[in-house]
Amino acid sequence: MAKIAVELQRALRERAVTGAPGRAAGRVVASGSGWSATDVVCTSGPHDRTFEERHEAVCVALVVAGTFQYRTGSGRELLAPGALLLGNSGHCFECGHEHGTGDRCLSFAYAPDFFERVAVDAGGRAGFHLPRVPPLKALSPLAARACGGLIGGIDLSWEELAVQFAATAVRLAQGLPATLEEPAPGAVARVNHTVRAIEEQPDADWSLQSLAEKAGLSPYHFLRTFQAVTGVTPHQYVLRTRLRLSALRLVSEPTNIITVALESGFGDVSNFNRAFRSEFGISPRRYRASFGTESVHFARIR
Repeated sequence: MAKIAVELQRALRERAVTGAPGRAAGRVVASGSGWSATDVVCTSGPHDRTFEERHEAVCVALVVAGTFQYRTGSGRELLAPGALLLGNSGHCFECGHEHGTGDRCLSFAYAPDFFERVAVDAGGRAGFHLPRVPPLKALSPLAARACGGLIGGIDLSWEELAVQFAATAVRLAQGLPATLEEPAPGAVARVNHTVRAIEEQPDADWSLQSLAEKAGLSPYHFLRTFQAVTGVTPHQYVLRTRLRLSALRLVSEPTNIITVALESGFGDVSNFNRAFRSEFGISPRRYRASFGTESVHFARIR
């Protein structure tokens, strides 16, 4: 189990013991003038009633563990780790867990005028026309850094991160088409099942065939369905999950790079280095050093 999911699992165990209904609990990790960052752990499941809520501010939330259904006036999407939830101030929404229990998000809330300034400076518009940004390559560096901040693995500026998430969400969302067709509920359930399996065992030998069998679909239909629901292909999702968790380990653990590569599901360190450089733009060694986690101890065990 990845470190980032530990807090969620602890909350789910507590709920199982107490028998309490599912709920979302937030812990503010940082705030400033016009923005805040909250660690939100939700223990709701398929038997918990969904209800309409309203975004009190502009919202950009990174999903770090678990999955859930997010419904807004602009569409309904499955939110999986690595994706961004998008919300406009004053707009209503619902979050449901029809196909699995619990999730954890890092939620950034922005005052409308603050967000508008960032959006304009980033060359975009303040309003979102769709409810989600899929777990795209462009999000990986930010997502890994944010997860490191949540578990205390790195020192970072939450204010800078808040601005970066706002600007990135605006740029990526405006480059994506609006959802034209909502996947069937059965398709969402099948994909959700495989997404959670990947999250539980990112290092497993996942192939298109094995994932399709888990979903109960032919490889062809699974590939089309998975991409329609998540916004990326199964291979991209597995690879991105492994790399995001590897990046988190590199800056939060004194584990040598070869071990991180092999335990993340990569066959050898050269493949890991190539994939990591492609995703993050620098080598694993330089990535670790960029966070100030290079030390005599780290250098000795690599």
